[in-house]
Amino acid sequence: MQNLYNFKLPEGFRGKSMVYVQLWWLVQATLFRCSPQFAYNFRAFLLRLFGAKVGLKTVIRPTATITYPWKVEIGDYSWIGDDVVLYSLGNIKIGANVVISQRSYLCAADHDYKQADFPIRSFPIIVEDQAWLATDVFVSPGVTIGHNSVIGARSSVFKSMPAGMVCMGSPCRVVKKRE
Repeated sequence: MQNLYNFKLPEGFRGKSMVYVQLWWLVQATLFRCSPQFAYNFRAFLLRLFGAKVGLKTVIRPTATITYPWKVEIGDYSWIGDDVVLYSLGNIKIGANVVISQRSYLCAADHDYKQADFPIRSFPIIVEDQAWLATDVFVSPGVTIGHNSVIGARSSVFKSMPAGMVCMGSPCRVVKKRE
């Protein structure tokens, strides 16, 4: 059983100081979230200011939540939809021409439930070029979504999905080749 009294956040886990983290969260809650829908360049600027790598002509909606932008990379022409959460306790790399649809949740960390101190662990998530995650998709730590693949609405992805395939379900599985 876990004993949370013994939990300790690993040194440097956030990648920045607590003050820097809080400053980002304040900027995200105000300038980022209150910006007009069409202010895509402004939101990309804010993310870059805090260390994210954001490509050309990205569409990032103001209701998206990015935990630690310095652990996020978003490729050219990619779209991040309304209410998407990039829970970037670990690195999240999103390729070019990728669509992450509304209410999707990419979670790049978990806890080791086998240890009493319940240590937090991060694992990178990679969404390769031209992939589409439909609405309300959950992606777990350490998963790669293959190039040109489609993940169907409300799918839960617990293992990597291959390139060029349509995948769906909970747990997510390959259904057919993407035409």
